[in-house]
Amino acid sequence: MDDVTAIAKIAAASLDDAAAQAAKAGSKAAGKAAGIVIDDAAVTPRYVVGFASERELPIIGKIAWGSLKNKMIILLPGALFLSFFAPWIITPLLMLGGAYLCMEGYEKVMDLVRPHDDHGEDDATDAGDKTSLELENEKVASAIRTDFILSAEIMAITLSTVATAPLWLQGGVLAVVGIGMTALVYGAVALIVKADDAGAAMARSANGAIAAFGRGLVLGMPVFLKVLSYIGMVAMLWVGGGIMVHGLYELGYPTPEKVIHGFATSVAASVPALSGFVTWLVSAAIAAVIGLVIGAIVEPIAHKALVPAFGRVKGLFGPKA
Repeated sequence: MDDVTAIAKIAAASLDDAAAQAAKAGSKAAGKAAGIVIDDAAVTPRYVVGFASERELPIIGKIAWGSLKNKMIILLPGALFLSFFAPWIITPLLMLGGAYLCMEGYEKVMDLVRPHDDHGEDDATDAGDKTSLELENEKVASAIRTDFILSAEIMAITLSTVATAPLWLQGGVLAVVGIGMTALVYGAVALIVKADDAGAAMARSANGAIAAFGRGLVLGMPVFLKVLSYIGMVAMLWVGGGIMVHGLYELGYPTPEKVIHGFATSVAASVPALSGFVTWLVSAAIAAVIGLVIGAIVEPIAHKALVPAFGRVKGLFGPKA
């Protein structure tokens, strides 16, 4: 009985350690992955545009389930494999994901400042040849593919916070954070998507205050989504740039991070009451500028070299006409 009690205490301590590590890693991952999470919450509602109201939540549920499978079946085992056999590759992979975030943020900025072709008529023509179920499945598949990249970055960020922990603890933390992030993002998306329906129902209330709030909710949701997309765009740039700078630090090139931190600290010294916030704000602003520059470099390489090369390789192994 003494042995059983001792084992139980060790197990309880281990579970407490796992919970503490998961909370710590989750908070760090949420902070570093702010751009990913915000952008995902801002972008995902567009996948239900054009579908009947009663299909919105089922579509979001399908995307959330696909996201969870991405994390639990593919990314979690892959992350543990790399952590055990090639831990040195985690930082470069994290930087690769950071470069992707920079490119995504840069493309969103360019969409604001340069005109782009409108393919609405072509899309409408293509949509007219497909059933509602086929369109729904295509939207879900597209969303899950996009989510895979974002989920990979979240899992990589999480793994980097527990890289020195035992393998079993890494797996537990990755599972908890993966499930938690999926619930957070797609729970928020579900609330956003159904907010206008809730507002419309409230607008029909006999209570004047409730009706007014409902009308404000219906009118305010498009503005909220627009603001959220801008926040996501900026967050992707500062998070992506910050990942690249910190990655250089981890690889033995600490000067950029030290210079940025030193400059931010010197600026914050002029506002002692808000020194912490000013330090973060200056550092984030510099990281966003760096992210924009990196995105401008990566974007043409990705679209003019990597994507065509991938297409050619896919064509070699794809079905022949």
